Amino acid sequence: MSPTSVLTADIVKVGQSRPVRAKTAGQRRYVEAIAEHVITFALGPAGTGKSWLAVAMAVQALHAKRVNRIILTRPAVEAGERLGFLPGDLMAKIDPYLRPLYDALHDMVGAENAQKYLERNVVEVAPLAFMRGRTLNNSFIILDEAQNTTPEQMKMFLTRIGFGSRVVVTGDTTQVDVADGRSGLVGLERVLTGIEGLTFVHLDYNDVVRHKIVADIVAAYERVGNQASARLRSERRRG
Repeated sequence: MSPTSVLTADIVKVGQSRPVRAKTAGQRRYVEAIAEHVITFALGPAGTGKSWLAVAMAVQALHAKRVNRIILTRPAVEAGERLGFLPGDLMAKIDPYLRPLYDALHDMVGAENAQKYLERNVVEVAPLAFMRGRTLNNSFIILDEAQNTTPEQMKMFLTRIGFGSRVVVTGDTTQVDVADGRSGLVGLERVLTGIEGLTFVHLDYNDVVRHKIVADIVAAYERVGNQASARLRSERRRG
């Protein structure tokens, strides 16, 4: 694929809405990975389009009738406020965790169509705990913020996948909020590498499509992280 077509091919366009396109070479690799694999893991910092492009690919698959429904899920991890102290019933308490997925869906298909999809259960938005005990066939399933799953939750989720389904798991391993840092995403690539139909895509600050300052902030954190890792390796060699 030529450099021009990499960044101009539409992923999805609904009605009069603006077409969704990959904006970097890394994002294009991500989109192609989703198209070619049953399960795609996308690891990278905020602003790289992990969730946005996953929802776009899900809408594309739904409109092409390759799947019958879209399932959007996230772990509901307490980060600052405790769920028990938030007002409302269970769905009201977890709504803030799921709101970014609602927003992406609205941007792809419009608020009216999104509401119709939700009412008809063509699109389901639910916390990860609601996936237990289910088998998800003929679905496009997106697990967002997967760094905040526990290892047990990640195994549970990955074993829900049924026939005719496609899965995208997104996360940023530098932003783990799960208790004791026991992330189901950290180290998972070593465990699953070599499984046919499954791939990992790594995005970095070069793929950030928000304000330039966001890319600069991400790059600064990456430099500090790389320096710390280098010091740790050096200390281990000396020890």
